[in-house]
Amino acid sequence: MRVTIALLGVLLVALMLPASPAAADDIVPATHEEMGRAFDDFAVQLHALGDRFRRHFTPGDAGPEGPLVTFMLDRRVELGLTPTQVQELEKIRSDFQKVAIKLDADQRVAEMDLAELLRADPVDLARVEAKIREVERLKADFRVGRVRAIERGKAQLTAEQRAKLAGMLGEPPAARPRAGSPPAPRRF
Repeated sequence: MRVTIALLGVLLVALMLPASPAAADDIVPATHEEMGRAFDDFAVQLHALGDRFRRHFTPGDAGPEGPLVTFMLDRRVELGLTPTQVQELEKIRSDFQKVAIKLDADQRVAEMDLAELLRADPVDLARVEAKIREVERLKADFRVGRVRAIERGKAQLTAEQRAKLAGMLGEPPAARPRAGSPPAPRRF
């Protein structure tokens, strides 16, 4: 990732160079600190853009934290969901989306604040550290909220519906435990 950012930075600098050589009096020297701050700002913005790009164009999240509630709602007929279950799943999804929008906005503001703190000379390390911890806390709050929403959604299903869902997700059926052995861990 750092190599990609460095290559993009070099490309950006190359594109900003004039096509014809400038006169010596037209050149304004830049300090290393100014260039460092500019590249740091560029890296932060590029990283944020990459995150938004991935979230926008990735078809759902892979893994255990994916949009499982939406998956269940999209397959309500196959799962045999009751109108009450559908209503509750829609409420769970809506509640999470509201929280997610707020957390995303808060995270973006915190990232902007962090970029501003990093432009200071000298950098106030205590404030930078606190801001970085805030950004990471917001990311963690989002992930924990997603897992909670998924668990609330799964709790709405009957055991039979959970088994159907596991089959739709391509999970192997849970093996029956042998006498004296602990039961196999289950996702649902």
